[in-house]
Amino acid sequence: MPYYGFGFYDPTMIIIIPAILFTMYAQFKVSSTTNRFFRIKSASGYNGQETAARILAANGIRDVRIEPIRGTLTDHYDPRNKVLRLSEEVYYGTSVTSVSVAAHECGHALQHAYGYAPLSIRGAIVPIVNFASSLSWILIFVGLLFTRSSTLLQLGILMFSATVVFQLITLPVEFNASKRALVQLEDLGIVDNAEARDSRKVLSAAAMTYVAAAMTAILQLLRLLLIASNRDD
Repeated sequence: MPYYGFGFYDPTMIIIIPAILFTMYAQFKVSSTTNRFFRIKSASGYNGQETAARILAANGIRDVRIEPIRGTLTDHYDPRNKVLRLSEEVYYGTSVTSVSVAAHECGHALQHAYGYAPLSIRGAIVPIVNFASSLSWILIFVGLLFTRSSTLLQLGILMFSATVVFQLITLPVEFNASKRALVQLEDLGIVDNAEARDSRKVLSAAAMTYVAAAMTAILQLLRLLLIASNRDD
């Protein structure tokens, strides 16, 4: 039976190699795609802030603030405070990427306003997931290296499972937000037909990062289950 400590080869690492490679590809894809379309101006001339404001107004949402935030692609919607935060390059930019990302974040605001169930579930479990993910690796580490009992290891794996559940719930939330974004961009005339295809490329590339995160979590869980099984044997 292999020993899973420092300085020893862990053969189960091969399980997560596909996830590592796919994550690298997803990061390259989102970086190259967003940078490409940051250089292409939207024909409508709207910047990210104007895009978000128009989408929210068109859907009768008047209690969501739009604020700039520092960083690259740090854009997010804060449902607790009802704030849509856009990175400065998106907030002030008039590129295809800017309007696409702004519309995607508006998609989350629309989900919140209309009570989209997966978003509500994800928001409700965030505190649990944060606690469980922080503690899980401590339990797994202690369980592997300092005790012969498998109880701590199994408990750590159970807690890590919360991360997998969170990543799986995130997928429909993100895909649905992008779908809503594309509908809004076209219906409101913020992008034309050609730009709509470009917006889809931007949002599809961004979605790959969430797929990669889910894939990594699932394969990591399988790896931990294999380690636990080998240890019991």
